Amino acid sequence: MSHRFAIPALFTGLIDDAAVFPPGNAAVPDAVAAHRVHRSAWYADLVGPLLLPVGRLSQVPAGEGPLRVGVIADTGVPAAVAVLDAPPPGLRPVQLEARVSGGADVERLADAVKRHGIPVFAEIPVDAAGDWLPELTGGGLVPKFRTGGLTADLFPSPRRLAEAITVCARAGTGFKLTAGLHHLARHTDPATGFTHHGFGNVLLAADQAHRSESVDSVTECLEIRDSTVVAARLRELLTAARPLWAGFGSCSIAEPLDDLTGLSLVHEEK
Repeated sequence: MSHRFAIPALFTGLIDDAAVFPPGNAAVPDAVAAHRVHRSAWYADLVGPLLLPVGRLSQVPAGEGPLRVGVIADTGVPAAVAVLDAPPPGLRPVQLEARVSGGADVERLADAVKRHGIPVFAEIPVDAAGDWLPELTGGGLVPKFRTGGLTADLFPSPRRLAEAITVCARAGTGFKLTAGLHHLARHTDPATGFTHHGFGNVLLAADQAHRSESVDSVTECLEIRDSTVVAARLRELLTAARPLWAGFGSCSIAEPLDDLTGLSLVHEEK
């Protein structure tokens, strides 16, 4: 039976497949196999590339045809840029992500943007967006902020994240997020006690920042914990492309998809 993809514009390419990263920690061959399933499923338009660290690209099984990957600079910026220059057989790099520590990194990444014409995301501290942004945008780079991880200090407060999003809005640049965004609405994980941002909250926050650039109103969007309230507000935005937010990497595609289907924001059309 054939399927028609039914992912609204607001969610198109929202979730990059970070299956090999914590806490999922999938083996690369397993992640590749699962990613191919995602890319052929009815929700394929929701899913971006498979994110793979440079140091694990050699673990991709050979001979399985072209694979769109987001290259993660785990072994340094020069090695990641070298992958763009000479990709391993069967891999097609469609974006690059790297944590930057100084001007030399920014220059190398900016050069990669010019030569390869793909999105390059530079990870910076969420509370340093104002300091870094002029240099990043001058080189055609998009800032990336960490919104979760294995320790509580990696989860920025709603106000701090709102300030970073607002700085991007005022500069007219997009942003990407990584980690912790498995569910639609803000919530506290009973297993860890960590309070996670909701990806639905961020969608509302990005839209609000695009409209008004008010830190208070953006913060309010990030603080909503009722998923039905978040879903109701998102329904008003479904048909428009999302502003500012490039998307996020998640080790789970199933968890955010379950929230979207459970709240009738997406559904399979046969």
